[in-house]
Amino acid sequence: MSRVKAVIAEDEANLREELRETLAAVWPELEIVAEAADGDAALQALDQHAPRVLFLDIQMPGADGLEIARRAGARAHVVFVTAYDRYAIAAFEAGAIDYVLKPITASRLEQTVNRLKARVGEAPADLASLLTLLHSHLEPKREYMRYITALHGDEIRLITVDEICYFHADNKYTRVVTADRESLIRRGIGDLLQNVDPAHFWQIHRSTIVNINAVSGVARDFRGYLQVRLKARKETLAVSERFAHRFRQM
Repeated sequence: MSRVKAVIAEDEANLREELRETLAAVWPELEIVAEAADGDAALQALDQHAPRVLFLDIQMPGADGLEIARRAGARAHVVFVTAYDRYAIAAFEAGAIDYVLKPITASRLEQTVNRLKARVGEAPADLASLLTLLHSHLEPKREYMRYITALHGDEIRLITVDEICYFHADNKYTRVVTADRESLIRRGIGDLLQNVDPAHFWQIHRSTIVNINAVSGVARDFRGYLQVRLKARKETLAVSERFAHRFRQM
């Protein structure tokens, strides 16, 4: 059998890399012929390379994953990649397509690969009715918090979310920690979770939300508990068992 060609469409560079590396581990024969950071580039890759498999983020700049899947028609097998389990996951499980729920795990992706290997020689399923169903459940793209005002001594600071390494609950306040300083806000962890982008900010403990882009790695302490290491800070952050699955591949 000739090598199977695939395209990855994901707007986050680190997640594209993670998906590519995990696929290389669980399906080394798969040929990634193109990667796209937005929906328009994904459509161009579809027309240029005619891949047999498409890995599509549901929400991207430009055309979203559902529109790309519709345009793919019966030309490619589609695997949706999503950070949200509210997108009718049960429908994916029952249909001819599959999904990968972020954060990606090798074991879950291996299931997807096994399903694709079994069907890659067949004609891709007609997704029209399923895509109509999913479009009806797809929420409009929401605007997440882009900056926050925080108290630092007698000064009120304006901090962009990209600067933030992590949030940590501290009595009546929450500490906002950047590379070079800490500030205080009167917002709880639960409220912050509703307003930060879940693709970038992961809860790792009942009192801690970390910016995944600020993470350099994960290690286990002498008791076997996971600790997050940061790129720009010396301290490590504890990961509770409830959230340890997020770091299985690190």
